[in-house]
Amino acid sequence: MGELPGYEIERELAAAGGITIAGVDEVGRGAWAGPVAVCAAVARPGFPEPPAGLTDSKRLTQRRREELAAVLPGWLTAHAIGAASHEEIDALGMTAALRLAARRALGALPLRPDVVLLDGKHDYIGRPWRVRTAVKADLRSVSVAAASVIAKVHRDGLMAGLDADHPEFAFADNAGYPAPAHQQALAELGPTPYHRLSWAYLDDLPQWRHLRIHRPAVEGQLTLI
Repeated sequence: MGELPGYEIERELAAAGGITIAGVDEVGRGAWAGPVAVCAAVARPGFPEPPAGLTDSKRLTQRRREELAAVLPGWLTAHAIGAASHEEIDALGMTAALRLAARRALGALPLRPDVVLLDGKHDYIGRPWRVRTAVKADLRSVSVAAASVIAKVHRDGLMAGLDADHPEFAFADNAGYPAPAHQQALAELGPTPYHRLSWAYLDDLPQWRHLRIHRPAVEGQLTLI
């Protein structure tokens, strides 16, 4: 699995006065269906040893993710999840939808973080939050790794719940990402009520292309073409 995340970034932020640090990560950005989810996770003070094997959710099996997600809430000081629906993604665009989901997660925490440690190089959260971005933070930071696991398991559960109504799309297996079974069902049956209709995949499906939503220059207004 390689080297596991540690507290190097958290220690640096703490030395600069960040007492409460929330690690933040998202899941669902590249999916064709379903929401985008963001988790904010605050590790315990004193940088205690994390649960064994904690790392970026993408490096874990489903079983191990679920095991960690079961113990992390009791190990963390606090955590919260925010989401932006597929309708909000269509209306706002992905960057604004991520901002909305992240602010919902941060706003739901029982304590306000001094610093937000965000995975990636782009700050999609913005003011009034003090944000520190870090590339591959989910592999470097315990807080962000915890957020990545909780967000992934939460969203996977939401998508699995849609599987009974749309079994052809195999959402329980692919979580709305464009796996072969998903793409085949989409071509044959068209988008479900949970698909993102502003995404370019519809341009490649002549029989469903008319459903594509194009966002106008003014945010919040939709044009159906």
